[in-house]
Amino acid sequence: MKKEIREIVEQYAAEVKEEAEGLLEVLGRIPAPSHQEDARAEFCRDWLLAHGAEDISVDSAKNVICKIGCDDSRELVVFMAHMDIVFPDTEPLAMKKEGRRLYAPGIGDDTSNLVNLLMACRCLLERRPKLKMGILVVANSCEEGLGNLKGCRQIFADYGSRIQAFYSFDGYLSQCTSCAVGSYRYQVRVKAEGGHSYLDFGNCNAIAVLADLVGKIYRMEVPAQEKTTYNVGRFEGGTTVNSIAEEAVLLFEFRSSSQDCLKQMDERFTKLVESCTGDGFEMDTKLLGIRPGNGRLDQEALARYTAKSVEIIREFYSGRIDDGPYSTDANIPLSMGIMGNTIGTVSGGNAHTREEWVDLDSLHTGLKIALSLMLSYTSLGGQEQ
Repeated sequence: MKKEIREIVEQYAAEVKEEAEGLLEVLGRIPAPSHQEDARAEFCRDWLLAHGAEDISVDSAKNVICKIGCDDSRELVVFMAHMDIVFPDTEPLAMKKEGRRLYAPGIGDDTSNLVNLLMACRCLLERRPKLKMGILVVANSCEEGLGNLKGCRQIFADYGSRIQAFYSFDGYLSQCTSCAVGSYRYQVRVKAEGGHSYLDFGNCNAIAVLADLVGKIYRMEVPAQEKTTYNVGRFEGGTTVNSIAEEAVLLFEFRSSSQDCLKQMDERFTKLVESCTGDGFEMDTKLLGIRPGNGRLDQEALARYTAKSVEIIREFYSGRIDDGPYSTDANIPLSMGIMGNTIGTVSGGNAHTREEWVDLDSLHTGLKIALSLMLSYTSLGGQEQ
């Protein structure tokens, strides 16, 4: 890393340490279920405007987009962190502080990373360095669960041909992901005759039909080329103990980093559903979402790209680097053959629980990483293009 960049990030991170923690405490209370990020989007937009953003907008997917040096024909690098959290709350989120730990739903995934994105963007807005390419800073929507990466998809629908590099800030400090775990997610619903458990004994039971399908799923062979997994994550139906169930529903997903394995699993699952035949019931299968796996990538170029990210992380973090595959916003560029990393900028634990926490001191470290990555695309990291 160039000495000038190191000096800037160290000084800036020290100057805004308390402010960044304060921003986290404010932002971390704002509810943001997937598809309902409006309050956070408004806050992020207004905060960026207050700190010098001039070209800023909220798109149809509820992404907050701050453009820095993005002329219409210029190549772009995207820096992104998602606003949504896994919880459905629409009232202010509970928060508590114990020493240097801050607890709140979604505080690590992804609110702390979002704060580091915003604070790093502010530094660029203040310094206005010359750029190697246009910088698109995005507080995006719908990364979690059945948000199906809607926000990131919209960015690539609107700017895809111009985007040459991509970074999402998500996860913990050890993480530097360059391999996309894709997934297909299905809902299967069965409607049956039902009836009284004694008087109508023998009528088709929707729960029994779905249970038979689940048994077949868990006897299914998976492709051997790449790690491939599956899971029935929810099963519900019926009414009372003395009623033959008229309706039952399950949620099912399978995952792999290989797009070919995902296609094989989809074919096998379709055959399993088709094999569930009989009288007295109807089975409806609905595809809820697809997260793409890795596309055709120049693996040597991706390795060099990721090595540069790791080099920057190593400037400020000495622990083991987790370069394993994950399902993140980077799935979209990686599926398109575009260089992409997902990088964690905070330490914490209990992700996706209401006892999720972050180490406030790690926020300071992560900001240095996020800002260093951004500054590497300015004249401070080399000659202007």
